[in-house]
Amino acid sequence: MAGDPVASIELHFSDLEDPRIDRTKQHKLLDIVVIAICAVICGADDWVAVESFGNAKHDWLKTFLGLPNGIPSHDTFGRVFGLLDPDRFRTCFLNWISEVSEITKGQVIAIDGKTLRRSHDKILGKKAIVMVSAWASANRLVLGQVKVDDKSNEITAIPELLRVLEISGCIITIDAIGCQKEIAADIVDQGADYVLALKENQGNLYEDVELLFDDLEESGFSAYEYNHDRTVNKGHGRIEIRQCWTISDPDILRYLRGATDWEKLKSVVKVQAERRIGQEKTVEERYYISSLAESAQRLLDTTRTHWHIENGLHWVLDIAFREDECRIRKEYGAQNFSILRHIALNLLKQEKTAKMGIKGKRLRAGWDEGYLLKVLSGLFG
Repeated sequence: MAGDPVASIELHFSDLEDPRIDRTKQHKLLDIVVIAICAVICGADDWVAVESFGNAKHDWLKTFLGLPNGIPSHDTFGRVFGLLDPDRFRTCFLNWISEVSEITKGQVIAIDGKTLRRSHDKILGKKAIVMVSAWASANRLVLGQVKVDDKSNEITAIPELLRVLEISGCIITIDAIGCQKEIAADIVDQGADYVLALKENQGNLYEDVELLFDDLEESGFSAYEYNHDRTVNKGHGRIEIRQCWTISDPDILRYLRGATDWEKLKSVVKVQAERRIGQEKTVEERYYISSLAESAQRLLDTTRTHWHIENGLHWVLDIAFREDECRIRKEYGAQNFSILRHIALNLLKQEKTAKMGIKGKRLRAGWDEGYLLKVLSGLFG
């Protein structure tokens, strides 16, 4: 392993600038970054745990890191990552992703925001930060993330994230907050398609789409040409029935108020989700607009795939990485630790030999240095 990790880190993180002044540099920046990545892979969820990992693995780390003054303290880790430019760190992350993975054309890329709940500081009047992430459903990878500005919302962060991603040929799905004309245009300009959740934030268009499908149903599904698909899933004592209707006739769509303002809008979609548990039944209806004029089956699969970001990313970050319990708050620390989690998650998901969950893989990597090397090969190979 000697030499390889450092050479690869220099390749992927060469744009990182050390934020410290010269007289405070007792530890190399690359050493700090490598130890932090390894520690988070192995279960560290704060800077104290990162230091503890480093001390426990000092002899092993010494085989490929300089460590001129031993393992940095937790205060040093916190100070360096608190000062480190998160945009530069994110760019390094994106360069790595583009290097190690080929994004499958036609797959769904889900974009959604998540609040880091314990990153707030009431004393300083600091709100909890929100990170908007892009999740590749087929590759099962975090493609990138952007912090939402403190005085803004996800609407401004989503275009920034789209600009740094390679999304050509993919389908972008976003919840209702991202249902904006400018965002749809950005997606089309980059050679991708969109399926955007439509809610009351698009008043006239939402009302017209809802009325359109109501008219279709009241006519006995004879008023307009449409496409339909239905799926039934049973398990764990419940039945889930999902139905999808799509209307793609341009002569109908052009009469929807505001429809012509949306770049490449080709279909409107209604999805009905019915859940039965015993005698209880709940029904939820959602509406979407899309640049795809696809079958109802394809669009039903696409809308369902969007929610994989909840199970594949947000849920894993909360359960396996305890993200919502993390109290890192100073300066850029919370943002940069979020990026460390995403690096660790991608590496752990790419490692296929261990048939266990992410939490189990983290434990095994902490116990077994040989297995940790397998995990690291996604970045260092």
